[in-house]
Amino acid sequence: MKNKNIIAKLKISNLRGRGGANFPTHAKWQMFADANSKKKYIVANGSEGEPNVLKDGYILKNHPEVLIEGLKIALDTFKGSEAFIFLRRDYFKKYKKKLEKLIGDLPITVFREHGGYLSGEETVLCEEIEKNLPARPRTKPPFPGQAGINGLPTLINNIETFYQIAKIAQGKYKKTRLYSITGKASYKGVFELPVDWAIKKILTKTKNKPEFKYFVQVGGGASGDILLASETTQKVSGSGAIVIYDRDQTDAWVLMRTWIDFFMQENCDKCTPCREGSYRILEMIKDRQFDEKRLDDLFFVLENTSYCALGRSIPLPFRSLIKKILPHTRN
Repeated sequence: MKNKNIIAKLKISNLRGRGGANFPTHAKWQMFADANSKKKYIVANGSEGEPNVLKDGYILKNHPEVLIEGLKIALDTFKGSEAFIFLRRDYFKKYKKKLEKLIGDLPITVFREHGGYLSGEETVLCEEIEKNLPARPRTKPPFPGQAGINGLPTLINNIETFYQIAKIAQGKYKKTRLYSITGKASYKGVFELPVDWAIKKILTKTKNKPEFKYFVQVGGGASGDILLASETTQKVSGSGAIVIYDRDQTDAWVLMRTWIDFFMQENCDKCTPCREGSYRILEMIKDRQFDEKRLDDLFFVLENTSYCALGRSIPLPFRSLIKKILPHTRN
């Protein structure tokens, strides 16, 4: 069988999922391989709903053939499987015809998501493909690799993950990843650079290291962590996004309002912690004053009782901005 040793190659490469969860790709593929089922599903997740994350769109525009090659490898490895390329609406409109031309007679369907940011959550994605609308997150376990679409084992990887899998199979993987650089950047865009480079080195290499006083949001433009310039010796986490902010020109309250508006718009209203917690945070932001005890309680509840990752991800950017930037912002 072609690519019969791909899981071993994935383990050696130490490739981790590029959708944000950072889960070892070989472990996910092995769990999928071990699932006992005659029919299975494979999904390339191109929902990419996190603000300031651009990499999957970059691949769809510039390297769609590499994505298809990655899916071919998965289909060849897991015989009898059916695949989907799951795309947010604008990507579907732009790239459907190009992808279908590359797909030819392969068992791959280009699928348009129905919702928004939450559509990228694995179990919501399964619900949407099953046409169970409006789609809501499922309880895990079971995980999609055990019971996903139609209750069958479903392997879901980010578009960039399949892009890198194709390179690994061809012996061309150089331990790189795609970084989206936006905000107050001189050269905004997507750059492919080593996975182990520090933020500072990435900004210097891409000629985006600011001369002004700055901070960055890393991992995503809503759920990403806030790091000071002095902390840019760290590596990039999450989905590979770096958003640059001018520290003297950024109103922290305005920035937090954009985040909470995003989370409130994109939550599904299924669970009380996310729905009510985000609203209470909005109330304090409107007043430009935080009750620290109340806020800590809200963060605790969001992190520990939210039904899916959306609610659990809310506290990180707020907690880090409040600690590092808010004391120095204008009121």
